Amino acid sequence: MKRFSSIKKNRDFQKVYDSGKSYANKRLVMYVAENGLNETRIGISVSKKVGNSVVRHRMTRLIREVFRLNKKNIRSGLDIITVVRVAAKESDYKQLEGAFLHLCGLHNIKLESK
Repeated sequence: MKRFSSIKKNRDFQKVYDSGKSYANKRLVMYVAENGLNETRIGISVSKKVGNSVVRHRMTRLIREVFRLNKKNIRSGLDIITVVRVAAKESDYKQLEGAFLHLCGLHNIKLESK
């Protein structure tokens, strides 16, 4: 199984925070910036306020899975940082997917489905 590339370095996160545009809803905050590459990369940030390491890692896995399953519907050449809010702690997969796709729509990065 081929893994998709993700944002890991602090300087890459800072570049997106500084130059990207952000939108938020109750569960997530999303920053998006052009990366000049052929692929879309994702970075996930979950604060200790959200919960202990088990909860934070679960949120990370859920967001990564939402991105993996919806990657074909998202424009390429972007860096996306998703910040998980405390309200997302009680959310299930469908609610997080809805929040993620809502923010993709606000950023106009969703491809039109045919």
